[in-house]
Amino acid sequence: MDIIFATQNANKVKEIQSQVGNSIEVKSLLDLNYLTELEETQDTLEGNAFQKARFVFEKFRQNSFADDTGLEVEALGGEPGVYSARYAGESKSFEKNMDKLLLKLEGKTNRNAQFRTVIALILDGKEYQFEGICKGEITTNKVGSDGFGYDPIFQPEGYTRTFAEMSLVEKAQISHRGLAVGKLIQFLSTNT
Repeated sequence: MDIIFATQNANKVKEIQSQVGNSIEVKSLLDLNYLTELEETQDTLEGNAFQKARFVFEKFRQNSFADDTGLEVEALGGEPGVYSARYAGESKSFEKNMDKLLLKLEGKTNRNAQFRTVIALILDGKEYQFEGICKGEITTNKVGSDGFGYDPIFQPEGYTRTFAEMSLVEKAQISHRGLAVGKLIQFLSTNT
């Protein structure tokens, strides 16, 4: 079965394809030669995920799913949340986003945070939603070179390493996206 992941982020596609194995082929918008960035104009993760999945389903008439992820930091009232990708501006610079977050947390002892991913699936015209949450804390420095986004400053609960110090397989077993994708895969395997 082919399914379109409403993204142009090759890292995300690679991460998810590594989990689904050969039973499902995950295609990205790049595979469809669609290079225009999808709009994310909603004020919730759920809203953005469904906005992207609906667009792709309507445009290409193929089963599709989309995700939106936010890093929610307790001491900052849930920031950056739905604005995680653009936290430091429209350039979407991972480095600038991390720098801004570390600066805002300077001197704070509460560094509790969680990554939350929402996946919106449109399968044969019906809509479904899956969520994954990974709790942890924000480190004081960037550590590790793997992963992307806020991975170098997020240390999951029960671990002494950041996401950026973990392999894709290890991260997928505990990550917010991994948990949400696990629910998606389980659903697809019993409903397709």
